Amino acid sequence: MSTALAEEFETHRPRLFGLAYRMLGSAEEAEDTVQDAYLRFSGADRAGITHPGAWLAKVVTNLCLNRLTSARARRESYVGTWLPEPVVTVDGTLGPLESAEQRDAVSVALLVLLERLTPTERAVYVLREAFGYGHREIADVLDLSEANCRQLHRRALKRLESAESRFRPAPDRQRELVASFLSAARNGDLAGLEKLLADDVTWWSDGGGKVRAALRPVQGREKVLRFLLGIHQKYGADLDFAVAEVNGADAVLLRAGDTLYGVVAFEYRDGLIREAWTVMNPDKLQCVRRQLGRS
Repeated sequence: MSTALAEEFETHRPRLFGLAYRMLGSAEEAEDTVQDAYLRFSGADRAGITHPGAWLAKVVTNLCLNRLTSARARRESYVGTWLPEPVVTVDGTLGPLESAEQRDAVSVALLVLLERLTPTERAVYVLREAFGYGHREIADVLDLSEANCRQLHRRALKRLESAESRFRPAPDRQRELVASFLSAARNGDLAGLEKLLADDVTWWSDGGGKVRAALRPVQGREKVLRFLLGIHQKYGADLDFAVAEVNGADAVLLRAGDTLYGVVAFEYRDGLIREAWTVMNPDKLQCVRRQLGRS
């Protein structure tokens, strides 16, 4: 590929990565997908590419559809809970996050919900909701009829809306909740933690069989408190806690020395923590490690 073409591709790379990540929930697979698209772009007949951005979006979407089909089988045999890979977003990796809607579109909560959709429903939803594609444009990307794309979009919305509605507190309140959690976790302050957790809080852990982690979600305030107490008693002296913007919201980084041990993201209801997702699978922390290393 000539230098000019390579430079042209690089102008599209951030958008392509954002598309692939939202489709796959995996930063590593998104990077691989974008690289595959680069190889196809380099070998394509330029005469047949009128609009490179649209052409590349179609290539990436269809590569993601292929990956999602095989990913479903892998995730069914995944050890414990499968969670999306966290991505630090303060550096613009997933595009501008200037509004609540933009932040919600990359939240861990939404990425978890998107796992309910079929690959094609997910493609339609992401293209429509995150990238503002019209139904005719989506039809061109997926080689479907416009009517079919509209139907898939309605079906995706219905599946997502059937879940309990999510509520994102104001940014200041989020920061306050995470800061309070951080302080209580550092000090093993169970009373402080209890005040932050909803009665029906659920704590999810993703170790992928690579590290020790709860294989099933821990549900209910009392059980979560006992779970956190156990972690503090076993690892508290070795863990360091910090805050970073991950997937559009404040999250907690767990470190042991210079090693990133885990990332905890939260979802809230009525000013309390309703869901907590902890990614500890070291394979899924590579993107965050690289991002933090550049900061």
